[in-house]
Amino acid sequence: MALQRTGGSAAVRIGTRGSKLALAQAEQVRAGLLAAHEHLTADDIELIVIRTTGDRVTDRPLADIGGKGLFAKEVEEALLANDIDIAVHSMKDLETVLPDGVEVPCVLPRENPCDAFISPVAASIDGLPVGAVIGTSSQRRRAHIRYRRKDLEIVMFRGNIDTRLDKIDRGEVAATLLAMAGLNRLGLAGRATAILNPEYMLPAAGQGAVGIECRIADVRAHKLIRPLNHPVTQTCILCERSVLAALDGTCHTPIAAHARIEGGRLHLMARVLRPDGSEMHETQREGTLDDAEILGADAGKELRHRAGPDFFTEF
Repeated sequence: MALQRTGGSAAVRIGTRGSKLALAQAEQVRAGLLAAHEHLTADDIELIVIRTTGDRVTDRPLADIGGKGLFAKEVEEALLANDIDIAVHSMKDLETVLPDGVEVPCVLPRENPCDAFISPVAASIDGLPVGAVIGTSSQRRRAHIRYRRKDLEIVMFRGNIDTRLDKIDRGEVAATLLAMAGLNRLGLAGRATAILNPEYMLPAAGQGAVGIECRIADVRAHKLIRPLNHPVTQTCILCERSVLAALDGTCHTPIAAHARIEGGRLHLMARVLRPDGSEMHETQREGTLDDAEILGADAGKELRHRAGPDFFTEF
């Protein structure tokens, strides 16, 4: 595990990946800690950059090398080894079941959870020419595209946001998809050709949300990050991740879930798709905020029953 320090000895050590987006998210946490605790100064908070397997291996789909958890594995190892005090993650990158000894008690206010369509040749996926090449490595996005447009050619497209935007600018593909949240956090919202309606392409569970992970037994860390928690976002993420838990979802099975709160009620939409886009199952739930975990689990169980066991094992 390679640790890259951005400062000296500090009172609070924040572990993060080294991408521009990850660093922007870590800086958001640093700013939040400084605002919440008058006794802390900028010199008290150190960012420790940890290069993950997901960052190092960019020539293969995540599903082939171990899944989305490879963006968090080494950071969580550093947390368990006491090399860092807290870890900052994109919630969609975390495995459904966390390693023993750690938890995510704090979630920041959510950014736009939708996917952004980016193309110099069309205003939407439906507007792409027949046979156009679209780049994405996300199983969920690939399945949605195939469900909507079976004529399009989909190629593997990995790398950070800048890398993928550069490929678009060089004309390597006709279009790609990125999380709108990442574009917003990097000041790149203008690069989005269109923001996709969740009903057209349902987001990944946790998309747009940043979580702060710490050791369960670390009372000091819990006290430090508690003021940064956003209960509305936390409730929605709990609901969405409960869908994943009920489905025992992996990166090989495209799963999407999005929860929102309107009028004091929690609304959930969840989907599973075959990777080839040939079949999709969808369900919705509505209930109280206190029932977030129950609603998500119930929706996941329904989807598992409707799809059947082969849906989750044949790929």
